[in-house]
Amino acid sequence: MSKQGIGTISVQGGYRPGNGEPRQVPIVQSTTFKYDLADDMGALFDLEATGYFYTRLQNPTNDSVAAKICELEGGSAAMLTSSGQAANFFAIFNIAGAGDHVVCSTSIYGGTYNLFAVTLKRMGIDFTFVDPDASEEELAAAFQDNTKAMFGETIANPALKVLDIEKFAKVAHAHGVPLIVDNTFATPINCRPFEWGGDIVTHSTTKYMDGHGAAVGGAIVDSGNFDWDAYASKFPGLTTPDESYHGVTYTKAFGKEGAYITKATAQLMRDLGCIQSPQNAFYLNLGLESLHVRMPRHCENGQKVAEFLSNHPKVRSVTYCGLPGDPCYELGQKYLPNGSCGVVSFELVGGKEAAKTFMERLRIAAIETHVADARSCVLNPASTTHRQMNEEELRAAGISGGLVRLSCGLEDTQDLLDDIAQALEAC
Repeated sequence: MSKQGIGTISVQGGYRPGNGEPRQVPIVQSTTFKYDLADDMGALFDLEATGYFYTRLQNPTNDSVAAKICELEGGSAAMLTSSGQAANFFAIFNIAGAGDHVVCSTSIYGGTYNLFAVTLKRMGIDFTFVDPDASEEELAAAFQDNTKAMFGETIANPALKVLDIEKFAKVAHAHGVPLIVDNTFATPINCRPFEWGGDIVTHSTTKYMDGHGAAVGGAIVDSGNFDWDAYASKFPGLTTPDESYHGVTYTKAFGKEGAYITKATAQLMRDLGCIQSPQNAFYLNLGLESLHVRMPRHCENGQKVAEFLSNHPKVRSVTYCGLPGDPCYELGQKYLPNGSCGVVSFELVGGKEAAKTFMERLRIAAIETHVADARSCVLNPASTTHRQMNEEELRAAGISGGLVRLSCGLEDTQDLLDDIAQALEAC
């Protein structure tokens, strides 16, 4: 069969039933799996056979949905996690440990910043945060001998900075490390980072992939392109024997296409257990089936709302890469020619108090710690998702105290505009 389109993959990727088998992905709601022979179970524990023995590590429902996301991103292997935070944690911790270092864009989600700058630092992993607009030379200056990865978000939450993936990938590869890209806001419908040099992609599947606020989850996808053995001394966890799994060397046993995800499953999921429930994976798959239809609608509403806000006298500034004149417009046209997302960030003339009034007056968009939903929602990041940051860190992330993050859902465009207009009247 010829290569299928993104819509067909969204609907039918990952799981292809055989004769007489369920048409929909089955929910395998079981913690354990039965075997007749002890040697069969032993082969699974030795990673010498494929199969399932305990859902804390792997589950057939999860693997089917992960395979669909892998197809959508154009990767070689993928896994689901319990949340987007778990996905980003695993993505880094799979190749970095105490005494190691990572280079990261300053424009990232507040929860991810705290994970990296506080929690992983307590575990001995240091991060250097760099301006995504920095030159290649400036980015290169942030690298150290112990740097193990580079990280950024395709579209930063909530600053909406578009990552120059090619530039970041070029610098990362020049230093022999992979580029990890959180592709949550763009989704593979609007951007596939592997096509621009990214090596590993993460997702908070809670957002657009699920799309209905029904199930928390995350995903990691490996491109299969990064040659771990070429930098064997940097990544001993992948290129030397793992004594906790009878001396298996992941790159030798599973190749560069499978080593990274196999290690993340066999080691991290085994020991930390951040598995997505099969029920949540089932809900996620329902969302994925309409992802290619929903994303254009989100983008249409986002574009119209951004245009409306940019012409309103009570709005000081609007950030949305679909607007000509936006600092990221050219990068948006390059990496996101079919649209970016439905999230619009803006600042009102009246600052933080005006933002509070505006949000409370909205009738369609609800104040929620959420984004990328079928229903519109709104938030003031500085007082919520990025509350742990100080003023300097907020400025570096492109977040002012009065910034409003509005996630445009799938409602009628005119209804959204009318609701925004009436809320602005009170500001």
